[in-house]
Amino acid sequence: MGQFAGGGKRQGMKKLGMIVNAHKPGAVAMARRLLQWGRDRGLSFLLPHPEASVLTAAGLSDEEWLGTVEVAIVVGGDGTFLRAARYVLDAGTLLYGINLGHLGFLSSGKPDSAEEDLENILNGRYNVLERRLLHCVLYRNGAPLHTLYALNDFVLSKNAIARLLHIEVRFNDRFFGILPADGVIVSSPTGSTAYALSAGGPIIPPHLDSMLLAPLCAHTLYSRPLMAAAADRISLIPRDGSRDITLTQDGQLCYEVLPGDRVDVEPAQDKCVRTITMPERTFLDLVQEKLGWGQSRPGTERE
Repeated sequence: MGQFAGGGKRQGMKKLGMIVNAHKPGAVAMARRLLQWGRDRGLSFLLPHPEASVLTAAGLSDEEWLGTVEVAIVVGGDGTFLRAARYVLDAGTLLYGINLGHLGFLSSGKPDSAEEDLENILNGRYNVLERRLLHCVLYRNGAPLHTLYALNDFVLSKNAIARLLHIEVRFNDRFFGILPADGVIVSSPTGSTAYALSAGGPIIPPHLDSMLLAPLCAHTLYSRPLMAAAADRISLIPRDGSRDITLTQDGQLCYEVLPGDRVDVEPAQDKCVRTITMPERTFLDLVQEKLGWGQSRPGTERE
């Protein structure tokens, strides 16, 4: 997985689509602006039915949209981008996010430069980053119950306030320890700047093949975030006495977990999400801009 130059010139123009956070007025206004920009240039954005109904435009069924669109502009925040990533999971559609949310690590495009970015995309001036997904299987009584994929993370946590979980952690089926904690995050590099960052995890560039295990409020002095290799598998097993447990997929979809269930997480070997990045807007630029990392005090700047 890595970054490489991509895109075609106008003569081989890609079919454009749009996914919009219809619940955010600013995102809807931005989408209308881009639709008008496209009409002024003889371009059209293909819309799924939910977006089309909000924007009073013609829409396509999911099957038609996924089978046609090559580049999708995602208008919203990182939550909208995560939803879009699940939507295009098996279609190979390129995603480019315009951020109308808060942080915007996934939706890194800026509203003020949206039209300029689209011109660059149409003219092939962009890079493509293949972001490896996490593959998760939830087992119950030894049988697979759910098979899931996440771009950011899987979180095993408690529902009840002031309840402590005891989670058995295994690496490649080797016993690693019992973790007393409010929960645990297994994150991809892409998700290292999301929930795992708040739990004290490191910032991992999205092109690295790795995973991150980050405890949530661990009741120990030794439990620290731990990186794992792309070939590793992390298993989480709630021990007897743990109750009211939820497995959360990318912070958006939830699944009930019972004591004795087993959650296996590993980097997906056959699935990735392909995202567009602008050559002049690197991951380190985003870390500096969004998190204020490395900002020097006056008089301490270096060349």
